[in-house]
Amino acid sequence: MPIRILFLAVGGFMLAGCDETRQPETRSLKEILSPNSERVVRNFDPDQIQRGESVFQANCENCHGKNAAGTTDWRTPAADGKFPPPPLNGTAHAWHHSTAVLKKTILKGGPPEFSTMPAWEGILTEQEVDDVIVWIKSLWPDEIYTTWHHNFEDQ
Repeated sequence: MPIRILFLAVGGFMLAGCDETRQPETRSLKEILSPNSERVVRNFDPDQIQRGESVFQANCENCHGKNAAGTTDWRTPAADGKFPPPPLNGTAHAWHHSTAVLKKTILKGGPPEFSTMPAWEGILTEQEVDDVIVWIKSLWPDEIYTTWHHNFEDQ
């Protein structure tokens, strides 16, 4: 199966699993990547990564944990039906979303019926949000980043 078709198929399955009512299943990397997938080189600005880490530590770490590791029970809703903060380090589902969706979630907050994620619009600058997103992406394993890139490179 050509690699482009594989990524389109996988992308469709991932998007189908990311509705507002439940968290998507985590698949093994073998299910996501073919053995011949070409790794994507990340050309992140080291200064932006450092700024993003500082912004994250000051504003996001309290909920999403040190190094964006999240909470161990992030898939289990609390008594109010809201999900705890997920890991953002490539072990949960943040990489199932485009940069635009990640940015919107940070600026506008999570869906109030399912999330306690606050809106950071007016608190963080757009540059700070962009820096945090680059830092988060820098944490993702190569396989995860490559899959994300192939699914969202045009968005």
